[in-house]
Amino acid sequence: MASEKTTLLGGGDQLQADKDEHLRRLKSYQKWAFFVTFGGYFMAHFSRKCYSTVKEQLEIEAGYSSFTLSQMDTTFMGTYAIGNIISGKLGDTFAPTTVLSIGLFGSGACLFLMVVGLIFDFEGFSETLGNLFILAVYFMFGFFQSTGGPVGTAVMGNWFCDPASIKNRGLIFGLWTCHQYCGDITAALCTAWVLGNGWTYWWGLIIPAVTNVLWGILTMTLIGDPADVGIITDEVRIRQKKLAEEQAKLGNGQVLEDDGPAPITYAQAIRIPMVAQYAFAFGFFKLTNYTLFFWLPYFLGKHFDPVKANLIASLYSFGMMPGGIIVGVVSDLFGGRRATVIGVFMCCLVVFLVVFSQLSESLSAAALLPMLACMGILVGGPNNIITSAVAADLASHPSVKGNNKSLGTVTGLINGCGSITSSIGLLAVGPLQDMYGWASVWYYLIACTLTGTLLMSNKIFRELFPKVEPSMSV
Repeated sequence: MASEKTTLLGGGDQLQADKDEHLRRLKSYQKWAFFVTFGGYFMAHFSRKCYSTVKEQLEIEAGYSSFTLSQMDTTFMGTYAIGNIISGKLGDTFAPTTVLSIGLFGSGACLFLMVVGLIFDFEGFSETLGNLFILAVYFMFGFFQSTGGPVGTAVMGNWFCDPASIKNRGLIFGLWTCHQYCGDITAALCTAWVLGNGWTYWWGLIIPAVTNVLWGILTMTLIGDPADVGIITDEVRIRQKKLAEEQAKLGNGQVLEDDGPAPITYAQAIRIPMVAQYAFAFGFFKLTNYTLFFWLPYFLGKHFDPVKANLIASLYSFGMMPGGIIVGVVSDLFGGRRATVIGVFMCCLVVFLVVFSQLSESLSAAALLPMLACMGILVGGPNNIITSAVAADLASHPSVKGNNKSLGTVTGLINGCGSITSSIGLLAVGPLQDMYGWASVWYYLIACTLTGTLLMSNKIFRELFPKVEPSMSV
């Protein structure tokens, strides 16, 4: 059976029937790879969001302060950021499906530990013990949660690498990134169901813990790379062509061994044009998203009962799903000009944040529902595409062309650096709303959104006004 390490120096004589067969096998497995990786990140967000949907209960019933809850957010984002950078590299270096499974198993275990601390009332026994325990659990939770993004994207990139998939990369990844928002919505509905039936709130943590473990078992059966089952892709052919050129330069009797593609280093990844710019811009966009993600149920809980607050908050996550699809499709139609589309979405978001800064305390449920759905579209689109289709575009740069061991590292760097920025920024949300009210939080998010957009301005300008190469006269 052929593999990615099989010498293909005679590729020019390879029968077209062979290529067609490899393509058929590649396409036939794509749906399953999509489904399993989609479900894996769905589970990650299901478990992550369930914490934020019971945040009010953690403050009122469990006795945690708003500052401790803010520290939990910051702790999670800090370890999640570092974990993204590490997980991306691990996914490119080792079996990606193993890394994904470990993340799901670990996430489930952390939620179980949180429930243990709540049942035995560690916070009531000792405030110091309760705070340290839940912060330590959330410290580890961030690491396990970090596997889904970069490693799942790498597996998707491995399988969706044929010309037709690349042409429609925005649409495919736009659909795929709905996983996180499906998870968010399910978490909100799950918690609303738990509370509505009069169950103890921590059942909203046990349910995602069990489902994470079960999906981890399924993920262990996934094939992470087409080469593992002998499917030869265009990336492999490019690499083998480069190998043949290097072999031709060697003297007689010298043989160049092919050990498969080597994972790229962090230095190589950061040198890819626009990786650093996207990483920092994404940090500010992610801060806006995660402030709403973590704190929206808490804010709404001040004005509505817990069940209604979680149902209203779910509209934000619901709106995020079509956002990624819209950005992906539009950017595909305009030749991959994703930065420009992202910039337009962010500018529209600022308008809604201005309205929130003035009227958030008095808006009715009828007004909040469409506003949060629209804000979800505007936030979700850029966040979805930057860590999926944009990352895949960057990992296809000529400097790493032919090496499919780069996407996880690139995605991890963008997501990780973005998470570092957002973890620092999240620390200000609790004190801001305590001292100056929620209007200050909305102004804070306006500043973050505009800063991220400005960081992309150079790329947007180049997309709108590309350099025209002078024609050569004959």
